Amino acid sequence: MPQLGKKLLISGNGRCNLLNDNISPANYNPAAKNLIKSAFSRFDKDSILDFFTSLGLEMHSVSDRVFPITNQSSSVLKLLEMELNRLGVEIQTGFDVTDCSSENGQFILKSKTGAAIESEKVIITGGGKTYPALGSDGNTYEMARRLGHSIIMPVPSAVPLTVKDPLCHFLQGQKIYSSARALIGGKIESEANGELLFTKYGLSGTAILDISEAISIAIHRGNLHDVVVSLDITPFMSGANLKNELGRRQKAGFDKKAFFTGLLPNKFNAALEPLAEGGDINKIVNALKDRRFKITGTRGWNEAEFTSGGININEVDEKTLESKLKKDVYFAGEVLDVGGQRGGYHLAWAWASGFIAGLAGAA
Repeated sequence: MPQLGKKLLISGNGRCNLLNDNISPANYNPAAKNLIKSAFSRFDKDSILDFFTSLGLEMHSVSDRVFPITNQSSSVLKLLEMELNRLGVEIQTGFDVTDCSSENGQFILKSKTGAAIESEKVIITGGGKTYPALGSDGNTYEMARRLGHSIIMPVPSAVPLTVKDPLCHFLQGQKIYSSARALIGGKIESEANGELLFTKYGLSGTAILDISEAISIAIHRGNLHDVVVSLDITPFMSGANLKNELGRRQKAGFDKKAFFTGLLPNKFNAALEPLAEGGDINKIVNALKDRRFKITGTRGWNEAEFTSGGININEVDEKTLESKLKKDVYFAGEVLDVGGQRGGYHLAWAWASGFIAGLAGAA
């Protein structure tokens, strides 16, 4: 890229969610449990906080998510750049690496322009495939493959879902608080509470992003078609209480065109009017507490927050992050199949793995 940290600048919606107050292996790909545990045993939450404090960054927590006190990613980037300059680290931007090979104990990195750099050791930190315009286009997967590594198929994660359902058309642009469940082959694979956004193409919002990884893996890796999202769009009421309230409204002669007023945003009245006209309270309750949407796919890499998949962690030393297949090659960050949750976990992994790979590589 022509400058450092362009992807860092957009993290946390421009606020830079540095890490989470509650980091544990449970927040990452279960297959990476030992790798995660090892990394954070050496560079944990307190170490990350101490590091940024030493650079002069003040931080605060919002719902366990740690942000710079300025709420600006640019503050984090500027302090990191200042530290690089203080340490005299040579930085070369605009060097688009296309190949990494080794000869006579030296690695040769080549760029699109034909320029080359030689090095005794290499750390591959090319990230995943999200937001390719910001540099992470997945090209380092191929470099790792040429060095002998296998790649777990990368798929978009924390990504909006595509649905062909008239309700999405009626309600596009509408946000509500919802409970969402991912059903794959009829089995609940993940569930989350949060914001739900209806769009012209399907479903988005934090509740959807938080259950999307299992869905994306099932569709893109497993080529599965029995993939459904179940929404409870009235999570603030039990099914019994909702049934009583709807029955009360029915007996009181509520206008069918305004039957859901006070329970849901007014836009729902028109979208759900046929249900109200039908008058079957049990059917209405089921439609509100377990509205099912068949998922046809996911949005692409330009809309996904993270990548699920990457370099096979079984081929990486848990203590040093050095390749088990190629001496003096190390890995850090999202290029590995670590797959964290939303909420600062990916950046926490980036800081910890970067520290470990850098320390091991400098030894």
